Amino acid sequence: MGSYETFARVYDDFMDNIPYEEWAEYVIGLLKEYGIEDGLILDLGCGTGSLTEKLADAGYDMIGIDNSIEMLEIAKEKSYGRYEDILYLLQDMREFELYGTVRGVVSICDSMNYILEKEDLTNIMRLVNNYLDPEGIFIFDMNTSYKYEIMLSDRTIAEDRDRMSFIWDNYFYEEERINEYSLHLFLQDKDGRYDKFTETHYQKAYEIDQVIEAIEEGGLEFIAVYDAFTRELPKKDSERLYFIAREKGKVERIRDGRLYY
Repeated sequence: MGSYETFARVYDDFMDNIPYEEWAEYVIGLLKEYGIEDGLILDLGCGTGSLTEKLADAGYDMIGIDNSIEMLEIAKEKSYGRYEDILYLLQDMREFELYGTVRGVVSICDSMNYILEKEDLTNIMRLVNNYLDPEGIFIFDMNTSYKYEIMLSDRTIAEDRDRMSFIWDNYFYEEERINEYSLHLFLQDKDGRYDKFTETHYQKAYEIDQVIEAIEEGGLEFIAVYDAFTRELPKKDSERLYFIAREKGKVERIRDGRLYY
């Protein structure tokens, strides 16, 4: 899994084109559609906490997990004085641990694409199922094969900002279904000179049936998959998909008001 290091310092600046308000509205709408209007929510791969904060604004109690200490440091700085009830944890989502169950789990901005092995993807589903309340909901998004192969493959994206710029090279390995991001950052220091930093990240392109298989092998119940920000079925040119899965099995293990694992 890639770990944001230098990029964490400028992540929010370069991602200011993401309409987090609209993304949060969509996710909250899905949560409420399945009866989750309040309670404790886990944000897997929370990054700098932008969506985490939006869900907190909507009245949810939030936990954020990320494997980048640099991203979490930014998230905690942003939360100071306003979102101090958010619990941020430095953990790898492939083996995360909680002290109890949560009503829902969300993971957006293609965090799940950083899981490069289907075995690890299945294990995440197993952990999510374990930590969800009975009939709790898991909502996550993924970039599609179409996006990697058609929209990003062999493409270079460059952007220049005040005191910073980046060059983002993409290469898609068809056999492995892996997209490689080479990110070159140029950050201006206090003396006006530019320092160059390079990070390389990898994301996996999964087909819908592979994701559904991982969901079910992990013990969850597959509910739906949508073309992002709609309630429509995936299309050939869908760039991002949202998957919805539900906790399965705990009700059968509840006796006398207690949960038996």
